[in-house]
Amino acid sequence: MVSVSVRKHGLAVAGICVMLLAGTACSDTEAGGSSGSGTTQSSGTPGASTTPGSSASPSQNPGAANVAIVPAKGASAVKPDQPVTVTTTAGKLKDVVLKDDDGDKVAGSFNTEKTQWTSLPQLKPGASYTVSGSAEGTDGASVPISSTFKTLKATKRLKASVAPLNGETVGVAMPIQIYWNNPVTDRAAVEKRLSVKTSVPVVGSWHWVNSMQVNYRPMNYWPAGTKVTVNIDTLGVNAGRSTWGVASRQISFSIGKSVVTKVDVKKHTMYVFIGGKLARTIPITAGKDGFTTRSGVKVIMEKFVTKRMDARTVGIKPGDPEYYDIHDVKWAQRVTSSGEFIHGAPWSAGSQGSANVSHGCVGMSLKDAQWYFSQTLRGDPVVVTGTTRKMEPGNGWTDWNTSWSTYKAGSALS
Repeated sequence: MVSVSVRKHGLAVAGICVMLLAGTACSDTEAGGSSGSGTTQSSGTPGASTTPGSSASPSQNPGAANVAIVPAKGASAVKPDQPVTVTTTAGKLKDVVLKDDDGDKVAGSFNTEKTQWTSLPQLKPGASYTVSGSAEGTDGASVPISSTFKTLKATKRLKASVAPLNGETVGVAMPIQIYWNNPVTDRAAVEKRLSVKTSVPVVGSWHWVNSMQVNYRPMNYWPAGTKVTVNIDTLGVNAGRSTWGVASRQISFSIGKSVVTKVDVKKHTMYVFIGGKLARTIPITAGKDGFTTRSGVKVIMEKFVTKRMDARTVGIKPGDPEYYDIHDVKWAQRVTSSGEFIHGAPWSAGSQGSANVSHGCVGMSLKDAQWYFSQTLRGDPVVVTGTTRKMEPGNGWTDWNTSWSTYKAGSALS
């Protein structure tokens, strides 16, 4: 039909084609970018380059494969979050390969009829891509597929750092934490590229702490023994303000046994539950007046067999009656960013179980501290009660101090 129309109304159709090309210049490129196709455009696919069957045009041989590729051949500013499509109007696509100048392939899939192939919308910014493959028309003739294009360059590059570490075994309260190297403006676009898979059903939610961090936690503690895989498919994502994802990554970790600790500051006692059963009751001392231990759900962040504790790190200087500098604190486990630890404290043995004399830490005998250290993992919860001083948001891993409804509301997709 197209070839007949051209013969009868050549000038009119040429004018329409110019309008169509102008109207589709942004369909697969950044504004201001050149499509640079250098080939004829497909009459049915805006911004597409075509590969006609051998020497015959579609109108002369309806059975010849006529392949259209989007973006157009030679396009120079293609958006990395746009899929690449290869379509044939006759026959089937036999194979399609999309790879960048480093030789890395982009995954894609065929439709049921194998008349269209669509890539994942995950291209590298500032890269050159080649489309290759072949199609076979209903006439049985094979037609090669060949096209090249370039993606636009990113003003800023988005990368992720993740906790926990790949392969780590962590406690039942461990939040997944993703830290971005540049601010994320389009949080929804980025969050759509994040997923969590678990070996047992778990209800959870992402929660944006700020533009540089997004966390994930379950509605309740992770079930013991759960296997977790986090997919950060941010290659090619538009994070806003010319910030584009330049890499995807995947991490897997495991949840250990359930160890939940409850500290009652008023009773000067710590209760350790393992697998839901009380395993040990430990006499402790906590923060004295002026250094009250915070109440709330804390999470073990770091573990040290030996830790130097210098009061200068919390603003107490030498010469102050409250100053201390202990070089060999044993079995120390950090639970707040501000400096609260659970550790062995032989110097306060006379007060453990009866009085609070510390500068905010939870202290116990060396024997109990060593046993407790051997039971815990990074990510285990420590629930503290008995004081009016509450945990401040962000003073450690404080995800569990927010109600579930509020936490879910922190998702960009809620």
